[in-house]
Order: sequence, then C-alpha cells, then structure tokens
Amino acid sequence: MSDYPKMITRLDHVEPVPRRVRAVHDGEVVLDTTRALYVWEWANYPQFYIPRPDVREDLLVAGGETEETPRGTVRLYSLATGLRRVATAARLVVEAARSELADTFRFEWEALDHWFEEDEEVFVHPRNPYARVDALRSTRTVRVELAGVVLAESSSPIMVFETGLPTRYYLNRTEVRFGHLVPTATVTRCPYKGTTSGYWSVVVNGTTHADLAWSYDFPTRQLLPIAGLVSFYGERTDVFVDGVLQERPKTHFFD
Repeated sequence: MSDYPKMITRLDHVEPVPRRVRAVHDGEVVLDTTRALYVWEWANYPQFYIPRPDVREDLLVAGGETEETPRGTVRLYSLATGLRRVATAARLVVEAARSELADTFRFEWEALDHWFEEDEEVFVHPRNPYARVDALRSTRTVRVELAGVVLAESSSPIMVFETGLPTRYYLNRTEVRFGHLVPTATVTRCPYKGTTSGYWSVVVNGTTHADLAWSYDFPTRQLLPIAGLVSFYGERTDVFVDGVLQERPKTHFFD
C-alpha cells in the first residue's frame, strides 16, 4: 500500500500549513505567517487562510459589505498601498462555521504582487501538498505529429508526471522542427513549474494551430531537468511513444 496520502477531495477540509507564507504588494509585506491554514474550497488545490494578527491591517480598508460562504460570514476588505487600491482584495471570517477559521483572512491571489512559501515564489495558487510533479529522464522514443507532419522526435525525452494531468514530454530543441513553429506572446504560470519563457503556434498545411508548444527556460528548482526543452499539448497533437499512438487526453486546457 502506498505511503502517500490520498488527494484531498472533501471540500472545506482544513489543515495547518507547515511552511512560512508571505505575500507582498507594492513592496509592502502584507502578510507573514507560520500559522496559515490550508482550506480546500474546491478539490484540486487549497487556499491559504491567514490568522488576523499576521496581517498588516493598516494596509486594509474595511468595507460595509459582508458575504455568506460555506466557511461562515465574511467581511470584505480593500487593499491600499501607496497610490494603488485593490477592491475586494481580502475577506475576514467574522462568524466562522468552523472554530479554527475564526478571525482569519482569505486574500484574492491576484490582489497581491508576489507570494512566497518560505523563500521560493509561488505562482497562480497555493501548491497542493498532495500533488506531485516529477521530471524523469527516459530513453523511450517520443514523436509528435499533427495532421501526419512530424513536429519533433526524440529518444532522450524528459517525461513530466503531474498529479491530475496527462504525461508531458519535453524534448531537446535540436529535435524540434521549428520550421512549423511560430513564436507567440503568450505567457502562462504554474505553481509547480514556474513561468513559461516561450509559446509557439504550429503551422501545418497552411493552418495555424494556436499555442500548442511551450518552454521553461528557468523552471522551479524541482523541475530543472526541463529547462530549455519544448513540450506540446497532447490534447491537440498526435504523440507516439515507442511507436504507439497515445490517446488524446481531455483536460481543462481545451474545454
């Protein structure tokens, strides 16, 4: 039997965060805590709830509005630093459905400029403590095609296995046929891999397929093996592993 805990799927599950959590806005530290709580408001990943004493309330402006949530009654706050003001940046639990959530703040992730777990920046949302992302070297042959045209082929891919997502295959740039790729301005962020450094659309038989390939030049420490490599969405391309066509996965990236 696996020693790893099962993925949390029960909504409103609460547990302590063992890491220091900080967030910054306009150069001001808005929150700094070693007592944050994970709260699963939905199944895929939790949110941080921050004890009130660990928040710079002098940077917050209380509004008169309250909301009813499954966690209890919350009061809405704006964030004001320097000349910038962010409306509905935080919610304070004033009447808690669960005692451990009393007097905790829940911040909108995008309301703050930077979030940190210990001294590493985290993007998009808190990392799920029950999710794993592994980047493994392989000698299996991976070929990527679209409409019968080979876009890339490698016998030394890095395979990325991420909880809840299909396997991604990262290939050396020398093994990618960039004649079919057109760079775009798209940038995406991932809490586990970091910020992309490039996206490419694929042009095959005169048809452009938007943003099907990407790369991370400076991934997070755990994903360093994929630095500079290129991956393609298996949802929109044909991926062969050791000559066997893989089933196209269905994910939220292409609803």
